[in-house]
Amino acid sequence: MKLEVLTKNENFSLQKQIIAQIRDLINIKNLEPGDKLPAERVLSEKFEVSRSNVREAIQKLEFYGLLKSIPQSGTFVANIGVIAMNGMIEDILRLESPEFKDLVETRILLELKTVRLAALRRTNEDLEKMKIALDAYSNKVKNKEDAVQEDLLFHLAIAKASGNRTMNTFMLIITPEIITNFEKYHVCDKNLSGGAIAEHQLIFDAIKKQDPVGAKQAMKNHFNELYKYCYNL
Repeated sequence: MKLEVLTKNENFSLQKQIIAQIRDLINIKNLEPGDKLPAERVLSEKFEVSRSNVREAIQKLEFYGLLKSIPQSGTFVANIGVIAMNGMIEDILRLESPEFKDLVETRILLELKTVRLAALRRTNEDLEKMKIALDAYSNKVKNKEDAVQEDLLFHLAIAKASGNRTMNTFMLIITPEIITNFEKYHVCDKNLSGGAIAEHQLIFDAIKKQDPVGAKQAMKNHFNELYKYCYNL
């Protein structure tokens, strides 16, 4: 599994542009709750952007509860009034691209919760997915290859095992941005990767034993360098 990412500024600016165009389309056509939006292909041609760009903008509006996508049926305006919708979209458009340090701090706070829940709720299938990600990370580190994506995929597997869809969604939102900028901001020394294998194993073992206290402590120990980065320790 690969996580594809776009250039930060280009993606953020284009997404806001498409969201504004979707808002204008809804207003011009007087679409009401339950009304269907044109297909992604039609919107991509109309806005002169790729279908994947349109899809990302729709997913963001769906995340905020403004649109609702139904498989095999299309995308519909959610059950919210026009005035409220326009106000919420304006708030979304005013959002600034988050600072990298803020993303890392958010990740720490989220994962200390998700790892505890994962230890309580994980299934055998969850453990298998974590083990696959852990092995992929270990192999790359031992071969002295870049393992940032494999590292984060292991953490995403933990988030999924938490059983909390909202937390999992937040992790999916911030992870691509972290991948893009991890080395740029020199968050962790590459020489620490070997030790991280053992740290990951301790986290995995605690989750497997369904030990929420041990899992949280293992994750906290694993985030030692991130704490130093975020809080200038």
